[in-house]
This record gives sequence, structure tokens and C-alpha cells, in this order.
Amino acid sequence: MKIAVVGAGAMGGMLAAKFAAAGNEVTLIDVSEPLIRQVNEHGLIIDTKGQGCAAHMLRVTACPGDLGIQDAVFFFIKAHHTASAAENARPMIGQNTVIVSLQNGWGNADVLSNAFPEGDIVVGVTYHSATVLELGKVGHTGFGATFVGPYSEGAGMASAERIGTLLNEAGIETEATPNVKTEIWKKLILNAATLPTSALTGLCAGIQGEEGPLLELVDDLAAEAVAVAQALGYDIDREERIERIHTVLRNAGKGKSSMLQDAEAKRKTEVEVVNGAIVRAAAQTGVPVPLNMAMAALVAGLERSWRA
Repeated sequence: MKIAVVGAGAMGGMLAAKFAAAGNEVTLIDVSEPLIRQVNEHGLIIDTKGQGCAAHMLRVTACPGDLGIQDAVFFFIKAHHTASAAENARPMIGQNTVIVSLQNGWGNADVLSNAFPEGDIVVGVTYHSATVLELGKVGHTGFGATFVGPYSEGAGMASAERIGTLLNEAGIETEATPNVKTEIWKKLILNAATLPTSALTGLCAGIQGEEGPLLELVDDLAAEAVAVAQALGYDIDREERIERIHTVLRNAGKGKSSMLQDAEAKRKTEVEVVNGAIVRAAAQTGVPVPLNMAMAALVAGLERSWRA
């Protein structure tokens, strides 16, 4: 398949390398000129946990108009860049192109639906994790389940199953499901509990998972988010989510969350589509979420400090 991955960061780069290794024609879309030069000249190096390093020769460009129509376009960028990236991607989108968002948070697909037909959009969530180690080098640090499904309830499963097959053939174990939005909320709960706490403390996942007051705060953040999800009608069990979060933190070891990586680089975070999404949904349902409100305010304040 002809595949474009919009966003050559940690997750986008790892995914593109997987697709290319499986025999697909893959192009990365990014705006960083140093990264474009590095990868086009030397390849993208993926350091996979337990397997070592491998260089993947991938095409990277800032000009998607040069590529022609793609079979699938994956968006793996920060939420605040989604609208502009969607406009930039228009030349790659044809009548049969599947548009896929595996981005963090809640609301990215809504933005994509403003640019493309809802029935062409597949949404999903992945529990794989990756970290940029240096320019042109990505660490594939964590492995887990991936779920995809239709954004529009009336779209049917054909496109989602097509993307699920593509991901499975690339070595990303994936389930296509009509209940994908429940799975996205499950990951949103995990992110709301663990991302801001990591960004504000500077702690890696393994330390966050140690018994003590910080883990209790993680649990309470998750419990608030579960209550919101349940009020929206999603079948999510609080104890299952909390235990799952503990397992994820324990297994992640020294891995740094995406929000912590952003904080260390003093980049804008995705707190608006993580804890901010919880707060907005809570306002609709009448569920109190004071801890998630605090996290959204504190991370926003941290971002303001970088601009002061």
C-alpha cells in the first residue's frame, strides 16, 4: 500500500518504519528541515527494546503535494497541529483513501471530520510507546494492544478492518472493533491520570507506579475520569482501569511519557485534549472533576512559565 504518516516524531517514525519493513511504500510528512535531511540521507534508526537498532531508509518530505493520492494517511501529530496538518494533507486524499488518527486524547477525529468525510475516517488507540533519542533515532520502548474502528457509527467496518490488517502485517497487534470509542476513552483515562503527573514531577513511569501518595493521586484522577465516561454511557470498570494503569506503569520502567518529553523540551503539551477533554465532558454530565481541573490548570501554568 501507499502510506503517508503525518508526523515524524517518536510514534509516527516507529510506525512508518514498521510499515516500510512490511513492504509498503511509505512516506513521512514533517516540517523539520534538519530531520528531513537526516532521515533522507542516513535513514531512520529504530532502537527496539530487547532487539537492538535497525536503520530504515524512508522518504521524508514537507511537501505532501508531491506524493499523489495515498491508500492510507495516518495522523500521528500533536493535537494542536491537527487542523493545519489536515489542510496540508488534502493533495494526498482521494475517494478511496482511508484517513486514520491514532493520536492521543479526545477530539482529534472531530477536527479531521471538518476537513474530510466522516465515513473515510478510522480512529484508534495504541498502547505502544516510543521516545525520540536523538535526531533521526527513535526508541521503541513499550508494546501493547492497538484498537481501530470507524469514526462514524454508520460507516461500517470495512475500512477499519483494512487498517487492522495493515497494522497486524506490520507487527502491530491490532483489533478492529465497532466499540473503538470505548477503547479510546480507556486510554484517555490512563493518560489523564499519568501524563500530567509525570510532566509536573519529572518522574519516569516506573517511579510513578511505586506505592505512595503520588500513585494514590493517579488513582483518584483515573476514578474521576471513569465516572465521566460512565456518565457518557461507556461501559468502563473503575477497578479494572486502575489495576491496568498500575500494570502499565510498572512495566514501563524508565520510559518517559509524551507529556514529560514535551515538558522537558518546553513544548506545548496535549493537556487540552487529555485532562481538558475530561473537564469539558464533565461539564456536560455534571460529574465533579476537581483533580482533573487542577491538572489542566497546573500544566497550562507550567507552559506559561516557559513564555514568561
